[in-house]
Amino acid sequence: MNTKRFGTIAAVTATAALLLTACGGTEDKAADRTAADKATQSTAPGADAAAGSSEFDFLSGTAKQNKAQPKTGDWANAPGKPQKWVQLSAARAGALDPVVVNGAGFTLYRFDNDTANPSKSTCNDACATTWPPVVVAPGGRIFIDGVKKSDVGVVKRDDGKLQVTIGGWPVYRFNKDLKPGDTNGQGVGGTWFGVTPNGKKAGGGASAPAGGGGNSSVTLSDEKNFGDPSEGLAGTGCQNVGRDNRASSLQASGTVKIWTEKDCKGTSKSVSGNIADLASIGFDNTVSSVRFG
Repeated sequence: MNTKRFGTIAAVTATAALLLTACGGTEDKAADRTAADKATQSTAPGADAAAGSSEFDFLSGTAKQNKAQPKTGDWANAPGKPQKWVQLSAARAGALDPVVVNGAGFTLYRFDNDTANPSKSTCNDACATTWPPVVVAPGGRIFIDGVKKSDVGVVKRDDGKLQVTIGGWPVYRFNKDLKPGDTNGQGVGGTWFGVTPNGKKAGGGASAPAGGGGNSSVTLSDEKNFGDPSEGLAGTGCQNVGRDNRASSLQASGTVKIWTEKDCKGTSKSVSGNIADLASIGFDNTVSSVRFG
């Protein structure tokens, strides 16, 4: 009888051991599957779509050097519309050297009313029609040509579009620049300037002192009564006009001195405010340079 009792105990013990082993194996396999699932989720394409939408390909060189598809990106010349790619090139445009131009050769500008740290665009609605922001589609490409990658970024605008920044400053086109190399937006309103490859103001605007004549700017118009085309200048010291001997009217913020020859030589006159007809002061189609400060 004792032998039967011990045999029964042994059998029960063996069965329990088998059950524990089976249960343990199931838990181990479940844990392994959970770990595998997590690994798959973390590496699955599109697992972090929100983060991926803010990432861009930065490629050295021009769009042409990178074999961009014709009639796309900046080449499409559709300011204000998100592009699959944009190009930022250090170049010379008019009297601005260096200044950043886009893939189609149009001058890019920054706005004093924006901020760079943090990056923030304040040009919206009607302003953004006159000054179309340089915007890139999510996941797009940015070709950098003479501009450091560390100086380039993007910021989300109030309308949700992603605007390119240089040195933290949002950058724009000017709708009165009609052909590559135009700099008609330079100095407009004393707040718009071409942007340099590191985000500074092109044409000396960055070195202007905090007050006095350093805040002066002038917009020179080819036609009387401030008609287009026009050209803006601002900053300190003497600056040559990009489009020589064409101005028939001007709008000056502060006091500037206009000259009949380049490098601030020849006949000069100090002016301020708006002059609808430069012939009234004997300077129609004769302005070649301007002195600020």
